[in-house]
Amino acid sequence: MVSKSTLAAREEHNRRCQPPFSHKEYMERYRNYIQLPLPKRRFCQECQQLLLLEEWPEHADHQVQADISIAQLRRPSQMLYALANKKSNAQYLFADRSCQFLLDVVAALGFTRVLCVGTPRLHELIRLRALGPEGPQMRSLLLDIDFRYSQFYTDEEFCHYNMFNHHFFGGEEAREICRNFLQLDNGEGVIMVTDPPFGGLVEPLAHSFKKLVAMWRLEPDEGTSKELPIFWIFPYFFEPRILSVFPSFSMLDYQVDYDNHAQYKHGKTGRKQSPVRIFTNIPQNMITLPKEEGYRYCSICQRYVSSDNQHCEICNMCTSKDGRRWKHCILCRKCVKPSWIHCSSCNRCALQSHPCGSTKDGCFICGKSDHKQRNCPRRYIKDKTTQVKLNPGKNKRKIKISKLKGKSIKHTAVSNKKRKKSKTKTPS
Repeated sequence: MVSKSTLAAREEHNRRCQPPFSHKEYMERYRNYIQLPLPKRRFCQECQQLLLLEEWPEHADHQVQADISIAQLRRPSQMLYALANKKSNAQYLFADRSCQFLLDVVAALGFTRVLCVGTPRLHELIRLRALGPEGPQMRSLLLDIDFRYSQFYTDEEFCHYNMFNHHFFGGEEAREICRNFLQLDNGEGVIMVTDPPFGGLVEPLAHSFKKLVAMWRLEPDEGTSKELPIFWIFPYFFEPRILSVFPSFSMLDYQVDYDNHAQYKHGKTGRKQSPVRIFTNIPQNMITLPKEEGYRYCSICQRYVSSDNQHCEICNMCTSKDGRRWKHCILCRKCVKPSWIHCSSCNRCALQSHPCGSTKDGCFICGKSDHKQRNCPRRYIKDKTTQVKLNPGKNKRKIKISKLKGKSIKHTAVSNKKRKKSKTKTPS
């Protein structure tokens, strides 16, 4: 039973997380804001809010940015600080080279509408491209859980959305805006580009994406093999899980970089290879990767691969996943990472320092693949006098059941702690 104090604390936390204004109120504020002269346009960096004249006294003690130009308002991702709490939401924004590559590919494939699910920087670039000399040849709708973007975009350009449970915070009105965007021109010329948090589970994300695909279909029960084109940006080591929920997907060799990530970016502070890739249901022979960044075309695989991804004649494919040149293992009958060696005890390839005898999948106690360690029937061995945990954690001991008569295990553990403390005390 949840206590009243816990419920009250939860309600208070939820209240603090709510946007201070509705989307329509934000748009009215924005129209008033852009009419102000440049010296009177201010942005509170602590509250992450555009300030009107009457709100200045409330933010007098805050760090405020002045002289906000129209160009800055068109790039809100550079004004807003990135949310970096890994337990709730961690925002990593595309580097310019990766964002421009995505836009170029989408344009080359002939798409005129982009549903940006958690990709605010791509949404910005599309809108800037529409304002350029080429004109409004491409439209974009941003779905993101960060409500701060409500200050800069209309309800036709932004929907407050949670991709983990397919929830539109704007209700049925926002859902209808998204549906109309997807079904425009009979659903032709639209692609979905999504960049979910890497800590999220693949299955809930896939469930939400399938809901968006269902919104795209003109008929709910339409029995057709036609699919909504998707770019799902995720680390390469999630490939088996993504392919299990979307079998028609394949992984591009292109390495996606981020501006505000310590490792997933070019430069001295980043890795030599980024592990982030693009999973898509678009045939790879239709997508050209930039040769100036070291990608080449494999005529046998009929797709672009990284320069170090060499074609294996035995596997008959370019096998590298992480950007390095992989090697073929005759015993495993597949290509493996260059740092791996074949272990005769484990009968598989692994790092030289791997714990020999452990299984890659399945149970670590009995080695069977039909269950995990926590559900192993051999986790506990019971006899008349002793109960032994096979895989004890740190500071765990075997407890004699004969000594526990009339006492609970918890009480005995506390008593043992007290007895230890009394032994360590020095006489006064």
